[in-house]
Amino acid sequence: MTRIPHEKSGEPNPLRALTLDRLRRRTSMKWRTYPDDVLPLWVAEMDVPQAEPVVRALTDALALGDTGYPAGTGYAEALAAFAEKRWGWDGLAVERTAIVPDVMLGVVEMLKLVTGPGDPVVVNSPVYPPFYQFVEHMDRQVVEAPLGDGLRIDLDTLEESFRRATRGGRRAAFLLCSPHNPTGTVHTAAELTAVAALADRHGVRVVVDEIHAPITAVGIDFVPYLSVTGGENGLSLMSASKAWNLAGLKAALAIAGPDSAADLARMPEEVSHGPSHLGIIAHSAALRDGTDWLDALLAGLDDNRRLLADLLAEHLPAITHRPAEATYLAWLDCRALGLGDDPAEVFLRRGRVALNSGIPFGTGGAGHVRINLATSPELLTEGVRRMAAALD
Repeated sequence: MTRIPHEKSGEPNPLRALTLDRLRRRTSMKWRTYPDDVLPLWVAEMDVPQAEPVVRALTDALALGDTGYPAGTGYAEALAAFAEKRWGWDGLAVERTAIVPDVMLGVVEMLKLVTGPGDPVVVNSPVYPPFYQFVEHMDRQVVEAPLGDGLRIDLDTLEESFRRATRGGRRAAFLLCSPHNPTGTVHTAAELTAVAALADRHGVRVVVDEIHAPITAVGIDFVPYLSVTGGENGLSLMSASKAWNLAGLKAALAIAGPDSAADLARMPEEVSHGPSHLGIIAHSAALRDGTDWLDALLAGLDDNRRLLADLLAEHLPAITHRPAEATYLAWLDCRALGLGDDPAEVFLRRGRVALNSGIPFGTGGAGHVRINLATSPELLTEGVRRMAAALD
């Protein structure tokens, strides 16, 4: 694959565009969960204005009264063109896609296709908490395969988890987070190829959450799972939601590898009724026309990753963290601070800064917090200052 690297867009950094007063006018979860004296640096919402092509597409649709049911393959075509240009991947076949309400509901539908009630689903902990919540709610068993050194997939641990999951001839799936949330790890082609080989050897089906795929650091290449040797039997979920801050405009795509087309074809037709037509319009516009905005965002996130490292070194040197290769999140090891299993509770109570507790991320999460970097440098600086003040 020949990938086009991030380019300088000439657009201003969207992370610097909004004041705190304007952000507090928002009515979404990030800004309404806590009192106004709390600085929210937690849930995956970005403190950015919307990309102009998305605003234009939605405004035009509303002016037309185009608020009906979704139809057509425009979203898949936009994603396929983006994937080919951005990642050098020409294997996203529109005919092997289906619209789903969002990535996690799409994950549920894909797991229903390849597992049954009571079957195991392997995850790499610590991992995005809904992986536990959604899987257990659909009557599957979560089997953890904790990350290894460098917060990367430990293939020996993964294989042992596959053995346990398939013992007695049971069906099993591997729910892979790529890029990984909360660590921001980008799995390499070699790692993904090895995962595919293990899955094939043990008869485990791979379902991949690739929602953070467009948000990589400069110099880091995202590799779609379905593009690697052995990945042809996988099922992927992708969306423009995270990269363009579209969580409130529900839409995602399920994508089948060449050997999984028949599985995807079995998805109930009513699942396609869940996505928002306006969501599909917004996501398609972002993928088609919002790449300059995305490049400006990625440059701003690179700046914030460096800023966070500097701030921690200055104010909280006992915290350990590896700058993320992707996502707009950072995973902080606070165990040396002696704040117990849930340092996020201490930072909230004493410092009035809201972070994600590491505990819901599963094994390996205790003593950690996740911080959202998709904010202005000023608010990120204030957040770390409040964390430091909580230790006084």
